[in-house]
Amino acid sequence: MASPDGDAQARIPPRRITDTTTARAVVLVEGVSDRLALEQLAARRGRDLGAEGIAVVPMGGTKSIGAFLERLGPAGMGLRLAGLCDAGEEGDVLRALERAGMGSGLTRATMEAVGFFVSEADLEDELIRALGADEVMRIIEAQGELGRFRTFQRMPQKRDQAVEAQLRRFMGTRSGRKQQYAPLLVDALDLSHVPRPLDGVLAHV
Repeated sequence: MASPDGDAQARIPPRRITDTTTARAVVLVEGVSDRLALEQLAARRGRDLGAEGIAVVPMGGTKSIGAFLERLGPAGMGLRLAGLCDAGEEGDVLRALERAGMGSGLTRATMEAVGFFVSEADLEDELIRALGADEVMRIIEAQGELGRFRTFQRMPQKRDQAVEAQLRRFMGTRSGRKQQYAPLLVDALDLSHVPRPLDGVLAHV
């Protein structure tokens, strides 16, 4: 669970930058839930990304990352860049980084060296594993959705899955649920056990 100090930090309202023309650095993420998670973690670490000139930009998936890198990267605005992607999109991101002149023969390790980190298998998976299933279910219960989750668990195609897999799938069953839970899950993290990709991205900017 979050410490009292962490709770206080989590309430710091970030001054969000959405216009990359005013940013000194940009973190590219797949969706809004990733942005909310990173902003919440930054607040718990005592950072105000907006005040630091850091924009967290959801791309709506990774298929458009090449256009973002072309505009913002070495051949464009020359901003400091970082990013977060799911394991399934790692290849797309790796190839786009190489095309943008941000490395050659890249591997996951060398992607990290230029600021791009991979979640296994996605952000929700990282957070659920870091917190443990019991803590995630406590958060779901506090949101009044434990009954819905129990119903989801009883679905024939879900009942034989591990509870961690059920929780991950549950997060994606309603529009807006990932955005709802991302900051809540981050807020519950022990700051000494933050998923490595989340801390890595923030450390790079």
